[in-house]
Amino acid sequence: MPSPIRPDLAALSSYQAEEYLSLDHPIDKLDANEVSVDLPDWFKQKLGAIAQSEILANRYPDGSYLNLKKLIAEYTGVQPDQISLGNGSDELIRSLLIATCLSSDSKHGSILTLEPTFSMYGILAQGLGIPVIKVPRHHNDFSIDIEAANIAILSGTIKVVCLVHPNSPTGNLLNAQELAWVRSLPEHILVVIDEAYFEFSGHSLVPELAQHPNWLILRTFSKAFRLAAYRVGYAIANVELVTALEKIRLPYNLPTISQLAAELAMGHRHELLSNIPEICQERDFLFTQIKNLGISVWKSDANFLYLRTPKDSEILSSLKTKGTLIRQTGGGLRLTIGTPNQNQRTLERLKESINYF
Repeated sequence: MPSPIRPDLAALSSYQAEEYLSLDHPIDKLDANEVSVDLPDWFKQKLGAIAQSEILANRYPDGSYLNLKKLIAEYTGVQPDQISLGNGSDELIRSLLIATCLSSDSKHGSILTLEPTFSMYGILAQGLGIPVIKVPRHHNDFSIDIEAANIAILSGTIKVVCLVHPNSPTGNLLNAQELAWVRSLPEHILVVIDEAYFEFSGHSLVPELAQHPNWLILRTFSKAFRLAAYRVGYAIANVELVTALEKIRLPYNLPTISQLAAELAMGHRHELLSNIPEICQERDFLFTQIKNLGISVWKSDANFLYLRTPKDSEILSSLKTKGTLIRQTGGGLRLTIGTPNQNQRTLERLKESINYF
């Protein structure tokens, strides 16, 4: 029987969400790059009181998000009209792909991804019928193969170049040569710079936005701010790009509680971000300890580490059985930095698994 579904979707793999396990021993969920410590009780109590007094369940959210945009603008050093909000960064990625690559004459533009990288760029593009051109990174340090990327761009079809800074899953920042290349990209190509892990790296290209009208920077409240459950992402760009995103986004795309949570987080950002030095210290400690186990592991400027072993699938399964959940992606294993106790358990379980296999 004929199907109304596009036939090319049969070959598309959806994003695989992390699974939860019920075990007799502690479960260390280190597979989604979340901060492992929940929001403090005082924050939850404040948010609960605000929600009880301000949310009218029978009313739609404030669709302008003006107050939240002002707070983000103050935090990032831009103007409120340079900000667009999304239900997570994923919604913003989808909107920018629609704004740049889809055409009424069916001659869709393509996107360029540098692999391995955040999988949702490719998944969302394919879901929209947009071609994805993938260029592998160099194997030793995951730097961009600029020569290969330039050859791909010469095809003339690329409308968007997708960069993650620092990259996920590999954790490396754009280096000086790569930054020079990014600055040289032609203005008819949208350059997306995903700074989801900015608060951990301390490196941002926001100050250069005024010189590059074709750049768009993505940020999120899901990582360092610990608001993953509330799904708030934002884009920073010139007014023309933001206006296009605002035309495409769904109305009332952020629930009122998500807006309130992000506003409260902005007002208490110093307290919420105060644990970042400990996370970075634990990250560097884990890097050294994992390297001492003889495992290939790479330095990271985010809240995770990337490693590869001869038995990745077996190690993943062994850790899961022991109660440590990590993610297999991009041809390796990505390990979120947890609490000191979680990290110690991870090291012990990883050592046991390596010795077994």
